[in-house]
Amino acid sequence: MSISAMDWVANTTVDHSVHERWPNYQAILVASDHVDLDRLSMVADELFAEAHLADRHRDRAEPDEHIQRWHQAYRDFGVKPRSARTSVDALLLRAETTEGLPRINALVDLYNAISMISVVPIGGEDLDHYAGPARLILATGDEPFLTRTGGEIVTEHPKPGEPIWVDDEGVTCRRWNWRQTSRTAIHDRTRRVGFIIDSLDAPDHGGAHDAASRLAELVDQSVTRVISVT
Repeated sequence: MSISAMDWVANTTVDHSVHERWPNYQAILVASDHVDLDRLSMVADELFAEAHLADRHRDRAEPDEHIQRWHQAYRDFGVKPRSARTSVDALLLRAETTEGLPRINALVDLYNAISMISVVPIGGEDLDHYAGPARLILATGDEPFLTRTGGEIVTEHPKPGEPIWVDDEGVTCRRWNWRQTSRTAIHDRTRRVGFIIDSLDAPDHGGAHDAASRLAELVDQSVTRVISVT
């Protein structure tokens, strides 16, 4: 079970039903079969500081328009934004607390920081644990989703109609970018990685393209692809 960065990027698809409901949705993929974790650890430290500085200067009285679009998209499939938030919204709220954003590992810290700086959702996948290419579909409700509850691995299922990323073995991320399966999550030993940048402001969302450019510059031998309205 694994897939090369090139094959993952080239064969990932977005189902037409997603674009029918959200015509301005766009996914940008960045992937690499070789990452230098030692170098990225130092970069992650710098980006983490930059992300928190940007957050301190953010105008909280003026809601971000792109995050507001995600709130509406979640409402479209029956989820209240306060009960389940898009990943970048959750990061920004967590950064405001006294504890701040937790450090996890170099790669996760890297894309979390870029997500905050560019204000766009980003997901990261360990390609050594990915089965086939990624596909964004609307759930039937039967797809298996492996997660952890109370330290135990359990199988859950998405709600019918919610956008889910899947591979050949099941759900890799629910509600676009809300919760990732433990099966493909990046860990301390991950060396082959795929990133998904989700945007509802295609085709010219500056934040999404800035995030993709940063990631592509930082990971070695990266391959990229933009999936827009079909």
